[in-house]
Amino acid sequence: MSPPPSPPSNTAPSPPSNTAPSAVETAAAVRAGTRSARQTVEQHLEAIARRESDIHAFNTVLADEARAAADAVDHKVAMGQDPGPLAGVTVALKDNMCTRGIPTTCSSKILEGWRPPYDATVVERIVRAGGIVVGKTNLDEFAMGSSTENSAFGPTRNPHDVTKVPGGSSGGSAAAVAAGFASLAIGSDTGGSIRQPAALCGVVGMKPTYGLVSRYGLIAFASSLDQIGPFAATVADAALLLEVIAGHDPLDTTSIPESGPRLVDQLSQGVDGLRVGVVQELMNGVDADVAARVNEAADALSAAGAKVDTASVPAAIYGLSAYYLIAPAEASSNLARYDGVRYGLRVPGDDITSTYMRTRAAGFGAEVKRRIMLGTYALSAGYYDAYYGQAQRVRTLIIRDFTAAYEHFDVLLSPTSPTTAFAFGAKSENPLAMYLSDVCTIPSNLAGHPAISVPFGAGDDGLPVGVQVMAPALGEPVMFRAAAALERGAPGSSSAATAAGR
Repeated sequence: MSPPPSPPSNTAPSPPSNTAPSAVETAAAVRAGTRSARQTVEQHLEAIARRESDIHAFNTVLADEARAAADAVDHKVAMGQDPGPLAGVTVALKDNMCTRGIPTTCSSKILEGWRPPYDATVVERIVRAGGIVVGKTNLDEFAMGSSTENSAFGPTRNPHDVTKVPGGSSGGSAAAVAAGFASLAIGSDTGGSIRQPAALCGVVGMKPTYGLVSRYGLIAFASSLDQIGPFAATVADAALLLEVIAGHDPLDTTSIPESGPRLVDQLSQGVDGLRVGVVQELMNGVDADVAARVNEAADALSAAGAKVDTASVPAAIYGLSAYYLIAPAEASSNLARYDGVRYGLRVPGDDITSTYMRTRAAGFGAEVKRRIMLGTYALSAGYYDAYYGQAQRVRTLIIRDFTAAYEHFDVLLSPTSPTTAFAFGAKSENPLAMYLSDVCTIPSNLAGHPAISVPFGAGDDGLPVGVQVMAPALGEPVMFRAAAALERGAPGSSSAATAAGR
């Protein structure tokens, strides 16, 4: 693990600018010919040049490729063609998404020098829709972590306060959007790796229903839990990106055989009569200032016409324990392919066994090794039923309890993270304390349900707080309606100010 970073010259909290046009606005302007894609790309590349050395959101910045892609979009517009719904919009990709001919590292030494021969399906869909990829973002190695301190290339810093972590594992993607380096970003969420950093960085982050977005080309961590989703500055921007990347993919055997939902047009429908439940089990152990924001969010939805009450998902309290058996078990299987023979790092030994051992010892970081060992133990003879099998039974209970809750509520509400952004090193020496950062997000992964984190005010330290909205499988349309209402009612929003008479 890299040591905590030395603070750069300016360590004061530096929130992102809100003056940049949204992704929805940018795409509309580029398609109409009133704004060029090249202009948009240059503005974001300038922002990267100004602050990337302090933030370290990227492992690779693709400046030349982004300019060429922007020129191609502008050429289509000039020829009277429609470049697509993401025309000229900049997108940052988490560096565990395969990109043809471009290094894909998972922030691990073991993938040193590897350039995939194909693009992930989500990458293809973004490019086909006119999106401009500006770079590959930093992450906890193989997406294992909650702070982006586990990267082999050094940590990413929170744009609001560079002495604090951005969350993880998709910390680079969250920081890229928060710092204005890209309008949109893509992350992966196995136990909260999109939503938790979104909360800590004050942006929108969303995990779709399992199978709604293709995992083809996503480098696997835990295959029954992994899901790709969007980061954005606004709920509408996140909805736009999800519309582009969602839908059936025959290359992914877990892909739902349906087209993606229409979301952007539904955001203004409001929440009048919507049944909202605040999950009491996920309010336990949460910092008081975070809990206060969740209660205020519930009040905002009530003021917007929703029917708010308390909800219970009893088995959710076992989510963390079940997750840290299931996810490491699947990781120990998935990561067995990194052997120093076919691609990536190779550390020669006297025979094939010593080559395996030396390569993995040198290539994997401490957290990855810890989870591989946990998973291998859980799957070992004599312990499989007691650990992995029992965890899967708990997973079934969580699904049943969510199903029961959704008989009474349309969406559920909770904190996204139990705390605001914490200091570097504060939890890195205590794995359990770090794992507890995902206690509110893990249950949705185990159930396979969608969930979204929406910024809602700040904690006592002035750093962002995220509120999580959850919905049943394929409940994205109603979930986004609730998220949009939360955004309108958030402290500092124009809607909230109007409602308060200011």
